[in-house]
Amino acid sequence: MIAVLFRALVRLFRHQLTGEEASMRSLTSRVIVTFVALILGTLPSQAVAAPEGTMTWGVHITLAPRWLDPGETEGIATPFMVLYALHDALVKPMPAGLYTPSLAESFTQSKDGLTYEFVIRKNAKFHNGEPVTAADVKFSFERYKGAGAKTLKERVREVQIVDASRVRLHLKEPWPDFMAFYGTTATGAAWIVPKAYVEKVGDDGFKKVPIGAGPYKFVSFTPGVELVLEAFEGFWRKEPHVKRLVLRSLPEETTRAAALKNGEVDIAYLLTGPVAQDIQRSPGFKLVSRAVAPSVFWLDLPDQWDPKSPWADRRVRQAASLAIDRQAINQAETLGFSKPTGSLIPSALEFSKTFPPDPYDPPKAKRLLAEAGYPNGFDAGDLYPWPPYVSMGEAISGYLQAVGIRTKVRTMERAALTTAWRDRKLKNVIIGISGAGSNASTRLEAYVSKDGAYTAGVIPEVEDLFQRQVRELDVKKREALLHQIQQILYDRVTHIPIYELAFIWGVGPRVEEPGINLVRSFPYSAPLEDVKLKRP
Repeated sequence: MIAVLFRALVRLFRHQLTGEEASMRSLTSRVIVTFVALILGTLPSQAVAAPEGTMTWGVHITLAPRWLDPGETEGIATPFMVLYALHDALVKPMPAGLYTPSLAESFTQSKDGLTYEFVIRKNAKFHNGEPVTAADVKFSFERYKGAGAKTLKERVREVQIVDASRVRLHLKEPWPDFMAFYGTTATGAAWIVPKAYVEKVGDDGFKKVPIGAGPYKFVSFTPGVELVLEAFEGFWRKEPHVKRLVLRSLPEETTRAAALKNGEVDIAYLLTGPVAQDIQRSPGFKLVSRAVAPSVFWLDLPDQWDPKSPWADRRVRQAASLAIDRQAINQAETLGFSKPTGSLIPSALEFSKTFPPDPYDPPKAKRLLAEAGYPNGFDAGDLYPWPPYVSMGEAISGYLQAVGIRTKVRTMERAALTTAWRDRKLKNVIIGISGAGSNASTRLEAYVSKDGAYTAGVIPEVEDLFQRQVRELDVKKREALLHQIQQILYDRVTHIPIYELAFIWGVGPRVEEPGINLVRSFPYSAPLEDVKLKRP
């Protein structure tokens, strides 16, 4: 009898390994322990325990209703804080790699590079119990209108439903970046929503009560206050360890830190300077940071494309770069964890080219301004800091002021700022950042290509090189083209990079696994089904 049970368990394990996910290899020892416990009649209660406990995050921004819908993803990492919880994608960044099958159990590419076929998991289902089908995949792609949508839809000829569990995306021509645009956090195009439900309630209704296929299902959303989620027991990968997940909007840093210390939240995102140091020194609490930084802060200067603007002169842009003490800001804001850089593309992304940061040289900055015809400086208008990095914006404004470039810091809520930036309504100086994953091509597409969501102006030579690399199948030649683009941007000082951001979290004593650094290219907690609280 014992031998029969053992063989049955082994067969079950092998079935799960091949049918669900290779990452379940770690379950081998647990299967054996479970078997022994069954025989001895001492099965540990946690082996069959349901998810328990509530984990609360203090998030650094005001959660936007549109982040509940992957169809409007903005090409930044922040919405994926929500999407990794509520929704799931055919393919997405996971611990196993950048293009890990998720709702798809597998995908293949044709030899000619024109067709990608995805096979949907048989046990993948939405929170309402309906199965995920090829019709949902086709519908989700066609309704997608977020970052990269124009590029994707221009290059995808057809989304073909083969049968209920198989879908093919046919390209117009070979495109080496298809999976980079489709299967990473560069866009939300591969994240799947239920066709029937969305058609029934409409886009606005979907944002109010979203139904996804992720590890957590929607409970409630109070705009500007909190999002409450509950573990979805039917999630294909595994049931989450934490029963309830609460995302609480606490834009004020000192409020987030206080909430962490008094036990109101378990994780506080984005702590800086003295506030971070205080948490670091508090018994039972710890600071954690990204091992790999997919984000670069830079100054975006949309007025440089106006020939009448001072910013149209390269010397003025160079002066602004020399005016900024990057290392001092790094120390004040991120305790020295960040990495000053002269590169628009973070070194963590494929095809990036590294440039040194400009030195801090105010005298030279003043000389360049005088040479450009501004010996007394000039009024540069508003400076928009990326929320909630207001203190960083104030520091940069102060450095610019010291050499004669006078700005006024103007704060906006993050969702409003990204919308205004995307709609080309912001002028003067913008402190930009992106944590979207993938590679140098997807990042450049968003900010310098003619179809980019945040592109203010285009250099014809850069656009030509960009379109050439899109079609280049030879990896080395493609890399050379992308490096050439980055060299041009650096030489012309089209952007002013500051540093690769070390995103710092505060973690409370109840947390066993916060989920940081499990997914290499993602700055927030993920996979959320792996996040754990300590047992009481």
